[in-house]
Amino acid sequence: MAGASSGIGAATAAELAAAGCQVVLVGRDQLRLAQVTARTGGLALAAELTDASGLDRVVTAARRVDLLVHCAGIGWSGDLASMSAEQVEALTAVNLTAPVLLTSAVLPELRRRRGHVVFVSSIAAVGVRGEEVYAATKAGVRAFAESLRRLDGLGVTTVLPGAVRTSIFAGRRYDRRFPRVLAPEEVADRLLRGVQRGRAEVFVPGWLAVPARLQGALPGVFRALARRFG
Repeated sequence: MAGASSGIGAATAAELAAAGCQVVLVGRDQLRLAQVTARTGGLALAAELTDASGLDRVVTAARRVDLLVHCAGIGWSGDLASMSAEQVEALTAVNLTAPVLLTSAVLPELRRRRGHVVFVSSIAAVGVRGEEVYAATKAGVRAFAESLRRLDGLGVTTVLPGAVRTSIFAGRRYDRRFPRVLAPEEVADRLLRGVQRGRAEVFVPGWLAVPARLQGALPGVFRALARRFG
């Protein structure tokens, strides 16, 4: 599991461990990762997945893979013109490049075992003002997952939550009364139920499927509403 040191990843690790699964917990924050490991058991690997040596360590440790869960992510919001090239590269590396590389590395094993891969995207994948780069990375993850569904011997689930109480929102003000901010445990629960039921996409809360479907069916209406409500 990538991104297991906090947030949705830590909550998902706890549910998997409670279900008796053997988990490999991957993250970049060694201290937090150790804390999650102490609560859930399993093997902890502090690794940078966009680095070849870090990726190799994870692939070597996770020799048997039935379920791969991508929960790692970083956010950024503000005026796009003020965003530095380094910030763009960081978001792209963590949110998009890392899951692509890890999935590619373990894909033969996943398909051999008829396994399942989960990507935590975001409802921001439909496009969000002030979060243009973050939205682009999450849309990329969603498209990557959709492409993988064309392969035999592989289950693929994409989770698209709304605002979640994670480190992405640390230091940021969320002043909307609706929709409410979700707890990571809520997303983890829906994630695992989605895997068990073989769902292609899981929206949390479920009504978020409406704007996502509207974007595809009536893009002009969707854009008009997006301009009005942000």
